[in-house]
Amino acid sequence: MSKHILLLGAPGAGKGTQSKRLAAEFDLEHVTTGDALRANKDMDLSHMDTEFDTPRAYMEAGELVPDEVVNEIVVTALADADGFVLDGYPRNIEQAEFLSEITDLDAAVFLDVSEEELVDRLTGRRVCSECGASYHVEFAPPEEAGVCDECGGELTQRDDDTEETVRERLRVYYENTEPVVEHYRERGELVEVDGEGTPDEVFAELVAVVED
Repeated sequence: MSKHILLLGAPGAGKGTQSKRLAAEFDLEHVTTGDALRANKDMDLSHMDTEFDTPRAYMEAGELVPDEVVNEIVVTALADADGFVLDGYPRNIEQAEFLSEITDLDAAVFLDVSEEELVDRLTGRRVCSECGASYHVEFAPPEEAGVCDECGGELTQRDDDTEETVRERLRVYYENTEPVVEHYRERGELVEVDGEGTPDEVFAELVAVVED
């Protein structure tokens, strides 16, 4: 079944996990801007009035890829997809308006999670310094605290997972992307799903929304 699904939510809301599961369940393309950028990093932008001629050049310069370049990449990614779950785009109102020009959505779904829960989730992540395996102190703890199950390496907290950094990431999200949620709410297209249940509970609710 060819569905066009947009999954919205703050960092830590579970968009990545749930969009992958939805894509697999309904045989849809899982489109993330990160993956689409990497897949199209050598796309020729010379026809556009942009600073660099490829997305790769922006990435290598450590610069934010401008909206018009991201839009172009999303057009390419969606053109190849029969049905899709879109995750990580649109990040602002301009991108949301552009998206409605290039495709029709069957559902814009918002994973609703409180700020305190998001902070708990994001600050609880621990990563193995040896093999990179990822754990969570509460939701996916290792068998022995601080020790990787896979290789016995030491588990550490990444710099971007400290509470101060996490709250700043959420502030930026609320400022830029919260208006996108309002945009779909005002258009009567938004379906809200409680993102604070177990991953399986949230997934069951998402499946019901898509089948509806």
